Amino acid sequence: MHSNDLEMKIFTGTAHPRLAMDIAGYLQVPLGDAIVSSFPDGETFIKINENIRGKDVFIVQPTCPPTNQNLMELLILVDAARRASAARVTVVIPFFGYARQDRKDQPRVPITAKLVANLLVASGVNRVLTMDLHAQQLQGFFDIPVDHLYALPVLSRYLWAISLENLVVVSPDVGGVKMASAYAQALGTGLAIVVKRRHSATEVEALYVIGEVHGKNVLIVDDLTETAGTLTGAAKILHQHGAKDIYAGVSHAVLTNHAMDRLKSSEIKQLITTNSVPVPAEAGDRVKVLSIAELLGEGIRRIHADESVSSLFELKK
Repeated sequence: MHSNDLEMKIFTGTAHPRLAMDIAGYLQVPLGDAIVSSFPDGETFIKINENIRGKDVFIVQPTCPPTNQNLMELLILVDAARRASAARVTVVIPFFGYARQDRKDQPRVPITAKLVANLLVASGVNRVLTMDLHAQQLQGFFDIPVDHLYALPVLSRYLWAISLENLVVVSPDVGGVKMASAYAQALGTGLAIVVKRRHSATEVEALYVIGEVHGKNVLIVDDLTETAGTLTGAAKILHQHGAKDIYAGVSHAVLTNHAMDRLKSSEIKQLITTNSVPVPAEAGDRVKVLSIAELLGEGIRRIHADESVSSLFELKK
């Protein structure tokens, strides 16, 4: 029996109900009825209020801050769906928390990304749909299918619309060159790199620029920003090297208050991001939030219909 013979059901935890509603709206299905709350002692309580026996269930929950709370909610939702005899459970994790802890880069540290993958599989997940993982090899941490989407088509469409002349795409560090290169190719621009040295988890010192940015508009691209330290540090050095308007494009903006303050006083004209996690309203005009509801909704529709998800990567102007 094909999954497209089954009825689709979409549920959400408390991490990002707005995105789940938008996805359900795109797919023209009602959002599943479930109670997701906490007991007075902080334990998570979940009850699915409709029959999902034999249904194709999708649970939308980015594991953004509060990360542990949202992850635990997701695991318990999966368990509830499994015990209610769902035919298949796909978790839709637009932003995958703990993705940066993907290797032992010093003695006696965990590989938490692998632990999280194991927890998801142990809870009964059949399939994962995610977007812009910090490291693509994380897909290999799962022994179940992982569909990995990219925000690139969504951000590119916006960048084409505002048509920035004389643009160069910049990677804020050596590790992001592959991603920046994909953007440069999509937008038909040149590429530059800011080489930096990190002092600590919060302090970054940018050093020099490889590539030509003088007199050009620049777009710094990265997969994630939290404190905005890397972005604002890169913007500062690009400004010193004669860049004109400086934009930043990130897939996931997990913005702290510290990040907001940094952005306001930085050389970055606009931070372009997605609603993979809730972006605080006080971010204001400096932050442009693009919706990925259609992208994720289309991914869900294709998984449900047993169609190819990879064709979603094609860029359409």
